[in-house]
Amino acid sequence: MLLSVRVASRPSLPPAAERRRASSTRRVVLRSVHTTSVDGGAASKEKKRRPTDDYHATVRSLNSRGRHVPKKSLGQHYMLNSSINEELSSAADVEEGDVVLEIGPGTGSLTNTLLNSGATVVAVEKDPRMAALIKDRFGCTERLKLIQEDITKCHIVSHLGPLLQNQTPEGHKQKLAKVVANIPFNISTEVVKLLLPMGNTFSIVVLLLQDEAAARLVDASVETPEYRSINIFVNFYSDPEYKLKVGRTNFFPQPKFDAAIVRFELKQISEYPPVASPKSFFSLVNSAFNGKRKMLRKSLHHLCSPTEIESALDSIGLPTTSRPSELTLDDFVRLHNNLVKL
Repeated sequence: MLLSVRVASRPSLPPAAERRRASSTRRVVLRSVHTTSVDGGAASKEKKRRPTDDYHATVRSLNSRGRHVPKKSLGQHYMLNSSINEELSSAADVEEGDVVLEIGPGTGSLTNTLLNSGATVVAVEKDPRMAALIKDRFGCTERLKLIQEDITKCHIVSHLGPLLQNQTPEGHKQKLAKVVANIPFNISTEVVKLLLPMGNTFSIVVLLLQDEAAARLVDASVETPEYRSINIFVNFYSDPEYKLKVGRTNFFPQPKFDAAIVRFELKQISEYPPVASPKSFFSLVNSAFNGKRKMLRKSLHHLCSPTEIESALDSIGLPTTSRPSELTLDDFVRLHNNLVKL
């Protein structure tokens, strides 16, 4: 009965106009439902949390002031799926009171998740446009420290040190920070080499990497085409774990490759393999893999004579014709320590 009165009270609209009116009504209803779900039915604890970022929130951030076109030169691909941010945070076991380093916060979607977990976030952003966006969005947040700098040139410890001291109870061993980041694929190896030797600063590093690169870093199987010096490096400094594959459709703009979440549990110095000098050890490893298909007695001839290399291989129970792709981390450690004695 109510419907008949409303129809009679206004002239009929053309089909196109009617569709526009109905669409407008649906938008109003959707906005109303969204507001109710956040403010009306949530628990008191949930009210204090910032709204979860999703596709629409990311696009709105990028469109604000018309200034945020993703830069291909910086490898910028922004996360559209808030559940992936939750997975990143969960992989690092982020909890209230943690100090977390985030690299390339972008629109702040992961930053938002980390702050909602109760962590203090140190966000390093190279792009001044995105740094300005983060300032606008989280300007009044005391638990966020924004550093506009290139992570590969940033003195991380000087920024984290005071925060870690404040979070550590008096008389206790200094607390370690964590790293959680969706980093540009084109700096993955550089970031891994920067962070993994920092076991005296970080306990856990969780990165969103290109899927194929993630699989290569985690798999340390000898005698495979993917086995490289970086595998020796990763396992020397950490215990890596492949956590989750992330489809390319979760990013904007969409990259050419899928991604994956990888967790690196960093080793303390006392847990490193027993070598006299990590610097000399990796000099040997890198020299060996520069001639990956060559026998070690040839690829390492600039370090020791072929006879000495053959003798060292024989003394640790390896064939004198061994190639680098046939040696495990432990094999390289024993070879290095044997050659150092000569």
